[in-house]
Amino acid sequence: MDVRPAAAARSLTGFAARLMLTRYLLVSLCALCADTLLFLALSDRLLPPGAAACAGYLLGILVHWALSVCFVFRDQISRRASHAQRLSFVLSALLGLGVTVGIVSLATQAGLPTAPAKAIAVAVSFTLVYLVRKHVVFAAS
Repeated sequence: MDVRPAAAARSLTGFAARLMLTRYLLVSLCALCADTLLFLALSDRLLPPGAAACAGYLLGILVHWALSVCFVFRDQISRRASHAQRLSFVLSALLGLGVTVGIVSLATQAGLPTAPAKAIAVAVSFTLVYLVRKHVVFAAS
């Protein structure tokens, strides 16, 4: 029995997963740019850091959804995203929003400058939200 086709299939599956992660990272970078620009514009004088993080993250959610549907999870989405899929995307975004606002608020209250607080929040939120979206929101059915 030849196991090479099975090994090739596993290799292709791993390659596809790496491509998906790469596309997700690029989409996340675009959303993060939008998020961070708004966060920085608002956090200086207009809003407290937690509120500025919230506004930036909400903009990032919109950018991320549009790009995720087009470039990252297009194979897992029917022609149009289902209502349940949209809802679960929004819920995963709200989870990330809560983590981001919580970390930025607590860290800045503890004396950490806003930029490092935001960087920590981005790392934690990104990891959590990616895992939820990959395994729940856009899981192959």
